[in-house]
Amino acid sequence: MLKDSKGERARIAKRIARELKSGMVVNLGVGIPTLIPDFLKADQGVFLQSENGMLGMGPTPPAEEIDMDCISASKHPVTLEKGSAIFSSADSFVMIRGGHIDVAVLGALQVSETGEIANWAVPGADILGVGGAMDLVSGAKKIIVGITHNAKGGSPKLVKQLTYPTSGLRMAELIVTEKAVFSIENGVMVLTEIAEGVTLEEIKSSTEARFQVARNMQLMNV
Repeated sequence: MLKDSKGERARIAKRIARELKSGMVVNLGVGIPTLIPDFLKADQGVFLQSENGMLGMGPTPPAEEIDMDCISASKHPVTLEKGSAIFSSADSFVMIRGGHIDVAVLGALQVSETGEIANWAVPGADILGVGGAMDLVSGAKKIIVGITHNAKGGSPKLVKQLTYPTSGLRMAELIVTEKAVFSIENGVMVLTEIAEGVTLEEIKSSTEARFQVARNMQLMNV
């Protein structure tokens, strides 16, 4: 069983980075997605967009170069790539709502077996605000979810049905955890990759959602 939580989060971010292709405009959500810029290749050609009004975010700066006036919507310090643009948050949401975001990479509290996402509220807990979650779920052309397979208490995040408030009717196309990669195909969750050192029995025991196993299931390549 994989136990290194920091290593797990990095593994997820690194695997998702491989899904991002040259020319894509990509929005990164809170949590694990904020690690992705550090795993993009210099020539990968991905344009990172942020709700607070940036296009062309770069990787995390060295500690001595951090400028907290240059942060993502997740308040994570970032750099700016050559040719990047800074604009108002209103313009940023026009990009999102207008369908100009190719991929939204989101964290989540739960994902249902059909790909429905819950990522903005826990029943009974204080709500800090929905942020751009619902706009991204409805506006992005593709949704990738990056999450740890289970919550801190061990409860599954991949569930049959959401018990937390939904983020919208749009479904995720890909879910990446530290243990596995799942795709959603015609409303069915399919296990396509499994991490080294993880067994299929472990995936089944830690996943509430029903899923199929791809015939050509592969080792998770990170």
